[in-house]
Amino acid sequence: MTKKIELLDQVRQIIRTKNYMYKTEVSYIDWIYRFIMFHNNKHPKDIREKEISEFLTFLAVKRKVSASTQYQALNALTFLYKEVLKIQLKDFSFKHSKVGERVPVVLSRNEVKMVLSDLRGEAWLMASLLYGCGLKLAECLKLRVKDVDFDLNEIVVTNGKGDNDHRTIFPVLLKDQIKLRINNTKIILNNNLLIKGFNGVLMPEALERKYPNAPKELAWQYLFPSRKPTIDPLSGELKQHHRDESFLQKAVKTAVKKVGITKNAGCYTFRHSFAIHLLEDGYCIQIVQKLLSHKNIRTTKKYTHILNQHKPNVRSPIDSLNLE
Repeated sequence: MTKKIELLDQVRQIIRTKNYMYKTEVSYIDWIYRFIMFHNNKHPKDIREKEISEFLTFLAVKRKVSASTQYQALNALTFLYKEVLKIQLKDFSFKHSKVGERVPVVLSRNEVKMVLSDLRGEAWLMASLLYGCGLKLAECLKLRVKDVDFDLNEIVVTNGKGDNDHRTIFPVLLKDQIKLRINNTKIILNNNLLIKGFNGVLMPEALERKYPNAPKELAWQYLFPSRKPTIDPLSGELKQHHRDESFLQKAVKTAVKKVGITKNAGCYTFRHSFAIHLLEDGYCIQIVQKLLSHKNIRTTKKYTHILNQHKPNVRSPIDSLNLE
């Protein structure tokens, strides 16, 4: 048990050294713990490819987890052996979870308008950014004051997937609301600076070491800060975090249900709708790819398939019958 705890502590330390997200740390620790328990508390250094294969196959066959969940477990174990134990794994095979073809949920323009009309305040502005800029929820929550460029009419999305930055459009409709949002953030910062022990906004460790004053500067503050600063689980310091994902998720789900939309729509639906509506407006797929920050254009092309499905040049045979 002691060795297991020491190993998990070592995993945490290396993850934090590499500046992985806290959610990734929690996920990796959980999967490694499950892997160890699955093999009756055997230390991972004493087991190899055969045992990893058995665990991943168990997840697919017995637990029937999704392909993404199984892939997450594989990433955690790969990280454990490569980065922590420094063991080079050989090729191994396992039963993969089934990958079904899923069609993204898309809202019509009128449905988007209905949902946004039912939202208020922060929730309205956040959802408007998701749809107006094609942002993911996590990208929206991590927006800082410095990421909004009023002169160049663009929003910079930092630390996106693969730790990449990209630029997206800045809707004219939202500019005044963003300015009010920045003023509100400034008020929150000034109030926080009066709190004893407050250490500024949450930042990557490397950046904080390079710019020690940045956490207390307005430019680095989140556009959507949490209601009050809390203790950071990594550093133990009193820090300003951004709004929790559940805040907007609950608001959007409630709005969708209230306006009578029966689609399984959520926050990510706004991003899908952003892409489809741009293509409907005649923008080329390369522009949409760039705005969504897709590395491979094949990822973006799925929206052209959806677009074609939505508007097939085929008339249903029942429409030719006079059933009235």
